[in-house]
Amino acid sequence: MSRSVPAAGQQHHGHSHVLGQDADGRWLAAAGALIVVFMAGEVVAGVVAHSLALVSDAAHMLTDAASIALALVTTKVAVRPPRGGYTYGLRRMEILSAQANGITLVLLAIWLGYEAVRRLIAPQPVTGSLMLTVALAGVCVNLAASRMIARSRDKGGRRSLNVEGAAAHILTDLFAFAATAVAAVIVITAGFDRADPIATLVVVGLMLHAGGGLIRASGRIFLEAAPAGLDPARVGAAMAGRPHVAEVHDLHVWEITSGMPAASAHVLVDQGEDCHAVRADLEALLAQHGITHATLQVDHVTAEGGGRDTQVDETHCEEPHGPRYRPEQSP
Repeated sequence: MSRSVPAAGQQHHGHSHVLGQDADGRWLAAAGALIVVFMAGEVVAGVVAHSLALVSDAAHMLTDAASIALALVTTKVAVRPPRGGYTYGLRRMEILSAQANGITLVLLAIWLGYEAVRRLIAPQPVTGSLMLTVALAGVCVNLAASRMIARSRDKGGRRSLNVEGAAAHILTDLFAFAATAVAAVIVITAGFDRADPIATLVVVGLMLHAGGGLIRASGRIFLEAAPAGLDPARVGAAMAGRPHVAEVHDLHVWEITSGMPAASAHVLVDQGEDCHAVRADLEALLAQHGITHATLQVDHVTAEGGGRDTQVDETHCEEPHGPRYRPEQSP
């Protein structure tokens, strides 16, 4: 039996997955500071203008700041080397953060939706000019923050669901400010105060969409599902179609954390063939599918005969998980 051992090149590739924490920290911190300063002023403006849309935008910006703070903390923690019982290190801390971001967005959206319905039933007078000024300023602030976060992702070296969560917060808030600005124009020109809670409901819809997406994406990783867009059946069939492979079973494909797919499998090789060469060939095949973290247990078949016509012993593994993948038999 032979188990794959990472080659020097593969180890280097694995290290390249680490986020560039200095670059990420600098730009994320700058975006967070910008958001916190603006948020404080927006809370005051929302109270003065009696605008629920502004208050909702400020509340959402609070979650923006929180998500960026979590991104900063988990980015530092995630790059710590594995130790003790944490054999993958703490890389999934960023997934915990992303799920917290998504849940926070959904809960906040529910509360704001309730308040918006109340204002639709009993509208309150709104100062449209102040509402419009703050909304336009918010658009500018969020564009600047979005650019800062984009620069942090450019430097990071891989897609981080945690940083993606912070970006989703900012992008949602950008659309929310645009909706608030439109509502302010309607209040000013038509005196229709219900435009304010209607804009809030638009924000609620955006928050539910962004939050739900983060919860689904992080949930897939926690449940160790295959990465989106990667079909394990196709991977297994491709592996079984390689030269001298008699069978592939116990194939598992999952994500350690966002942007780090992994796989393990038990591979049976035709008798008399070099199982180490087959393993190396399969690792190269998996790399073509974006899987560079692979553990392959490789054995020779135990049945008589050898070659592609070998009848594989069904009892080789007592409890194989999932389907068995075999090459097509010759007619």
